[in-house]
Amino acid sequence: MTRAAHGAPHPTGPHPTPAVPPQPGPKAAAEAAAPRLTRGTLLLMTVAAGLSVASNYFAQPLLDVIGHDLHLSTGTAALVVTVAQTGYGLGLLLLVPLGDLLERRRLAVVLCALTAVFLTVTASAPNGALLLAGTALTGLTSVAAQVVMPFAATLSAPAERGRTIGTLMTGLLLGILLARTAAGLLAEVGGWRTVYWLNAALMLLIALLLRLRLPTLRTTAGLRYPALLRSTLALFAHEPVLRWRAALGALTFAGFSVLWTALVFLLSGPAYGWQESTIGLLGLVGAAGSFAASTAGRLADRGLAHRVTGVSAFLLLGSWGLLAAGGTGGAWSLAALLAGVIVLDLAAHAIHVSNQNLVYGVRPEARNRLNSAYMTSYFAGGAAGSALTSMVWGLGGWGGVCALGAGVALALVATWATERLRRRTPHA
Repeated sequence: MTRAAHGAPHPTGPHPTPAVPPQPGPKAAAEAAAPRLTRGTLLLMTVAAGLSVASNYFAQPLLDVIGHDLHLSTGTAALVVTVAQTGYGLGLLLLVPLGDLLERRRLAVVLCALTAVFLTVTASAPNGALLLAGTALTGLTSVAAQVVMPFAATLSAPAERGRTIGTLMTGLLLGILLARTAAGLLAEVGGWRTVYWLNAALMLLIALLLRLRLPTLRTTAGLRYPALLRSTLALFAHEPVLRWRAALGALTFAGFSVLWTALVFLLSGPAYGWQESTIGLLGLVGAAGSFAASTAGRLADRGLAHRVTGVSAFLLLGSWGLLAAGGTGGAWSLAALLAGVIVLDLAAHAIHVSNQNLVYGVRPEARNRLNSAYMTSYFAGGAAGSALTSMVWGLGGWGGVCALGAGVALALVATWATERLRRRTPHA
C-alpha cells in the first residue's frame, strides 16, 4: 500500500517534476500557524457555499416555464443545466487553483461579488442566448464555494477536518437541493426571474460579510499562473488517491445529475402533471439525504471513508430500482419515487464527502489544486450525465433514464471494487 493511500505526501522519486513542488515542511508549518475556525465563521462559510452553488440549480424545476417564456425547445431549455455545470467545471479548473497563489479571503470575496453581477444578467435575459451566457458566467464564478471549502479545511484542526468538510458539504448540498424549492415557489409569486434577482442581492451581502469576518490567509505555491495550472493537472500523474477518487466522484455526480435533470420532465408530464412550485418542493425530500454529509465526515475522521464509499455505492445502485418503479404515477409509484430520491441523494453525498476528506489529506500545501482537480472531474461527470439524460429522455423516456442511471451506478460499484482490490495487492 502506498503512502499516498494513507493521506501522506506522495514521494516524487529520483526525478521530481518541478510542476508540483513538494514542500511539506514550510507548508505544514504555515497551516499550523493559520487562524483557527470558529463556529460563527464556519456557519458563514457554509451559507456562502450553499448560496454560491445554488445559483446553478434554480433552472431545474423551471425548465418548462423558462422555455415557454423565451420560446425555447425542450432540448435547448435542458442545456441551461448543462451550461451551468460546464461553466462551473471551467471555474474549478481555471479559478480554484488561484487559492494556492492569491490571498484566499480576497479571492472568495471577488468571486461572490462577480456571481451577483452575472446573476443579474440571467435575471434580465430577453432571449436564450443571453440566458445561456449569464448562466455560464454565473457557473464560472460560483466556484467561490470550492475556494471556501479548502480554506475552511486549512483553518480546521486535522482531527476535525472531516466534520468541517461534512458541515460545509451539508450547506452546499442544501443549497443545491433547496434551490429547486425556492425557485419553484418564487416562480409562482413573481415569475422565474425573481429567484435570480433575490440571489444576486444575497450574494452581494455574502461578499461583504466574508470581507468583514474571514481571516487573511495566503499559501503561496511559488509558481506563476500557467505553471500553477500545469501543476494541477500533474497531480493526477503523481497521486493515485486523487485519480481513483476523481473517477468515483465523476460517476457519482453523473448519476445524481441523471436523476435531477430528468425528474422535472417526469413530474411535469402526464404521469404526475405537477406545477413548478410542487416540483420545487421535491428538493425538500432530497435535502433529507444531504445530512448524510455530516455523518460521513465524522466517519471519515475515524478512518472509515473507504467503507462508507462502498456501502454508499451499492445503495446508489439499488436506488434506481425504486426510481424505476416511480415512473407510472399513483400513490405507490410516488412513494417509490420519493424513497429512491432520498436513498440516491444520501449515498451520493456520503461518497462525495468521503472523497474530499481523502483528497484533502494528500498534500496540504496544494489543497486548492487538489480540490480543483477533483471537483473538475466531479462536475465533468455531472455535465456528461445531464447531456446524456437530455438525449435518453427523448429516446426512451423515464425507463431509458433509469437504465442509464443504473448503468452509471454499476460502473461506480465496479470502480470502487477495483480500487479496493488494487489497494490490497502488494505493489499495486
